Amino acid sequence: MLHKSGDHHTVPLSVLLKRESANEKIERPEISHGQASQSKKGEDFTFIKTECQRVLGDGVTTYSVFALFDGHNGSAAAIYSKENLLNNVLSAIPPDLSSDEWVLALPGLWLQAQTSGTTATFVIIEGWVLTAASVGDSRGIFESAEGAIYYLSADHRLECCEEERERITASGGEVGRLNTGGGTEIGPLRCWPGGLCLSRSIGDMDVGEFIVPVPYVKQIKLSSSGGRLIISSDGEAVQVKGLRDDTTCIVVDIQPPEKPEPPKPPSKKQGKRVFKSMFRKKPSESSSHVDKEEYSEPDVVEELFEEGSASLSERLDSKYPVCNMFKLFMCAVCQVEIKPGEGISIHAGTADPRKSRPWDGPFLCSSCQEKKEAMEGRRPSGASRYSSGSE
Repeated sequence: MLHKSGDHHTVPLSVLLKRESANEKIERPEISHGQASQSKKGEDFTFIKTECQRVLGDGVTTYSVFALFDGHNGSAAAIYSKENLLNNVLSAIPPDLSSDEWVLALPGLWLQAQTSGTTATFVIIEGWVLTAASVGDSRGIFESAEGAIYYLSADHRLECCEEERERITASGGEVGRLNTGGGTEIGPLRCWPGGLCLSRSIGDMDVGEFIVPVPYVKQIKLSSSGGRLIISSDGEAVQVKGLRDDTTCIVVDIQPPEKPEPPKPPSKKQGKRVFKSMFRKKPSESSSHVDKEEYSEPDVVEELFEEGSASLSERLDSKYPVCNMFKLFMCAVCQVEIKPGEGISIHAGTADPRKSRPWDGPFLCSSCQEKKEAMEGRRPSGASRYSSGSE
């Protein structure tokens, strides 16, 4: 029964016990998947691994991985990422985390995955929690069983993202179309030096320092009804423009362990009785019925985490709980051990004196600090402007 005391409501014990029991009985969803591809350049690669296990501080967690890599200027970076990205990410996670800490750590650990150009859309499903990281223009979309659409990736094409164009120009880069001479410009917007159409990708060290591998990351908790995950390359989109590219799509169905049979439609007589009962005066409700009505909780998808900043300083700042899981004398990106006094604080050298805390962590090794400066446009590049383009 509902009890009122001022403006506060007390939850019946039966409801609390029901919630606790439900949490204890949560089962992992059933996962089925398929993929299809149409090759034109041979630069699309997928990585699928289900029923993976990892030993944590409080037991063993089981997860599945689905990834799509759309290479450009060759397939080397896409192949390398396919073979190494998962291990790079997992190696950055401290081994003694609990299962809850493991899920919490996943969104912040994609910074480790800076390998050799390719786009990447990488999804880990652990229980009912889905964590996605993406760079480039390969798409990740989740459709809930109720029909709601959740976008798991960002479009890092310069043509589509004003925020990324502003980031590059603010860091000293230039954004423009390919100049064919005589003032004629053609094609999509590109980043110069280098001429890449994307603002973020894995690799592409030869096309300018403003192309960063820092991913857009999103984490959602699914409803118990599950849904469908779709990961696709941009091949289908460019075909509309008359261009030729690889087309690849991964489809993953995430379903409850046991799907109840749909209820049979009531007979016409039943329907009349139900309709009449709506207007019939009912006796006083039992406490159990009130519990169900007053405390029914909607079972919907919950967005847990979202971060799209390209700044390592912001991504590694102390406002993100993952930084507290790293040891003090470990590089926050590559996890190499650094001696006391050798680490470089992510707060060192910031233009804002209020944020300048060179004695405060997280810390980076010298190699990762150089990468950070390059990503922020603080290291000059000698490449020529408007020379050639890369898709």
